[in-house]
Amino acid sequence: MKLGIVGTGYVGLVTGTCFAEMGNTVVCVDVDEAKLDALRACQIPIHEPGLDELVLSNTEAGRLLFTSDLNEALEDAEVVFIAVGTPPNEDGSADLGYVLAVAQEIGEKLQHPIVIADKSTVPVGTADQVRATIAAALDQRGTDIDFDVVSNPEFLREGSAVKDFMYPDRIVVGTDQPRSQRVMEELYDAFAKKENRLQFVGVRDAEMIKYAANAMLATKISFMNEVSLMCDEFGIDVENVRRGIGSDPRIGPSFIYPGCGYGGSCFPKDVRAMAHMANQAGLNNTIFDAVERRNESQQLVLIDKILAQFGNIKGMTFALWGLAFKPDTDDIRSAPAIRMAQVWTESGANVRVYDPQAMEVTKALLGTECITYAEGPYDATEGADALILATEWRQFKQPDFRRLAKQLSKASIFDGRNIYKPERCGDYGLTYFGIGRSSIT
Repeated sequence: MKLGIVGTGYVGLVTGTCFAEMGNTVVCVDVDEAKLDALRACQIPIHEPGLDELVLSNTEAGRLLFTSDLNEALEDAEVVFIAVGTPPNEDGSADLGYVLAVAQEIGEKLQHPIVIADKSTVPVGTADQVRATIAAALDQRGTDIDFDVVSNPEFLREGSAVKDFMYPDRIVVGTDQPRSQRVMEELYDAFAKKENRLQFVGVRDAEMIKYAANAMLATKISFMNEVSLMCDEFGIDVENVRRGIGSDPRIGPSFIYPGCGYGGSCFPKDVRAMAHMANQAGLNNTIFDAVERRNESQQLVLIDKILAQFGNIKGMTFALWGLAFKPDTDDIRSAPAIRMAQVWTESGANVRVYDPQAMEVTKALLGTECITYAEGPYDATEGADALILATEWRQFKQPDFRRLAKQLSKASIFDGRNIYKPERCGDYGLTYFGIGRSSIT
């Protein structure tokens, strides 16, 4: 098939590249000429395992192209995906400005029947707005062209997005038109052939599925974080509780790991969007607001533990391992580590940070005042008072505790992801503080 992808952000680039890998011709559109030049040179602006190689091979094969001209994407295309950003407004609602601007341009330039697929995360009713916008533009031209708008939400996890796209656990398409269903079924046949992963639902159903999925996962995280507070209070090890309840197949082990809060581009904004939709509908929203409040507080839980242990932290130096909101990405949006670093520096503390991928983006955001960007993890801990673990990169999971005990002047570890065994830290003379775990000296 000939496909168009409007937007070369995280979702658009992964989507377009993976479709090209399956033999489709894909034209990706963006307004940022500098970004397009970089992509044509196979310089990828995000860290996503496996993506670099696929962009290179498909660009060289002529299946993956980058342009600022929407006409190139529309020409002979059977499906055009809208994959632009939907940033949150102050009230938590999704800003659909970029989505509707693309719809307007499609309506102004469309020359043949086509399927328009919303790939962006959008609130219920967006497909109706996109359809109306395109139809109005066609009417303005005095042109009658058959088109349909479907909802095709993405379920990509940063750090494993290529694998998630190529081997999906489900593909959701919202459409009410048999022709559009046939087109989307043909497009996704190669990805759903082994098992019937393709689900056709109503357009609004699909829009809700995406938001509800992210809100549910965020709820599980916030629930477990709230349990961890009780474990701290009652002297209970939350890891035992986690394993105990996770063994119940009705609950399962996924997303019940306590920590210093979730971040990223999806969970925070999508929970707020769900809350906004509920409030706009006049519904009594309690869960979504509570999930957001718990996470806001959870991102400061290590700060509270540090203050309880040391009191005034002015002039102290903290080593911070991990800046990205999760491993295998350089995404620092709403990352707990970023918020912690800001609080420490505002309190007069010094911070030495290390992350395998997110150093440059953090430097661009936070600058260099009171923050030192170390060349390696032990460069960050040398002479620091304490270590804070914020992101569970693999290289942090089995550190040299003997070395840390010598380097850290206060011999303290604050483990924001519960990846270390308290007893093992204690064996080396390190004082351990986790999430929902009693401190061990």
